[in-house]
Amino acid sequence: MKLIKHFYLQIPIIIRLLLTIFILMSTFGIIIHFIEPQQFPSIFDGIWWAFVTGATVGYGDYVPLTTQGRVITIFLILSGGGLIAYYITAFASATFKHEHNLASGKVAFRGSGHVIFIGWNERTRQLIDITVDNDPHVQIILIDKTLDHLAFQHYPVHFIHGDPTEDQTLKQANIDKADRVVITADISKKERRADNETILSTVAIRGNNKDIPIIAEILSRLQIENALRAGANTIIKSNDFMSALLYHELSRVKTAKPFEDVLQLLRSQQFYHTEITEELENQTFLQASAYYLKKNQLLLGIIRQEKWKINPAPDFILEKGDILIAIAPW
Repeated sequence: MKLIKHFYLQIPIIIRLLLTIFILMSTFGIIIHFIEPQQFPSIFDGIWWAFVTGATVGYGDYVPLTTQGRVITIFLILSGGGLIAYYITAFASATFKHEHNLASGKVAFRGSGHVIFIGWNERTRQLIDITVDNDPHVQIILIDKTLDHLAFQHYPVHFIHGDPTEDQTLKQANIDKADRVVITADISKKERRADNETILSTVAIRGNNKDIPIIAEILSRLQIENALRAGANTIIKSNDFMSALLYHELSRVKTAKPFEDVLQLLRSQQFYHTEITEELENQTFLQASAYYLKKNQLLLGIIRQEKWKINPAPDFILEKGDILIAIAPW
């Protein structure tokens, strides 16, 4: 009995209520079958009558005629009806609580192949929009310790409230089965402090999943090496990018719009780095460009000995070991 009681109390309350209702209704159904076997030819007929009566539906297909049967019916209505009403209330309350916990970031994620974003800011908001536009089926997990509430109907993400440097928070995001992680810098803090938090998050993530690709945003050049040592695979130097873009805006031709051009390029095109094939070795850049255009790709340049050569001369000769840089639609 102790084992049964222990097992029963470990079951979620909704399951417990369903189990209790089933046992109670089955008991009344069996009793009414033996009291009035002519009105209730089988035990199942009695159980059916008990559920219909207890739920106050009352189809009238089975009706007790004896005094004993009607007394049993009274007890059934008083006990079963209240129990079913309590179950409906508990179910509604549990559903509301789950929705509240989900929006508050208290529900752990159980899926796999998802993308984890760390840090809630305007860049993350736009990143979510771009990601969903290009892949509506992607599962996005957001980890943030400053945000208290995030409704799923506003943003299609599973929110986890917590510190990304803590193992418990990462386990809630199911870091073991995630596809990749993006860490955005908190620009509301000083650069050094923001980078330190990014590096600590990287260390925690790498400690929980040694293979997952980590994309980290670093604000200070001095912390790039530390982020790489911590385990980041890709470093986004947002300050370098914005400085170069601002310079283009300062020195641009009046008819050009560098910011809008780059923005549209990043939104609609995917970059590819491909090692040169034997077919293109010793060919000119112009010939390789024509080859890529046939595949609906645009050749931008090459990487040779870790040096970028963007838009080289048309007669530039490609060599073995070159990495070709191209873009193609998503």
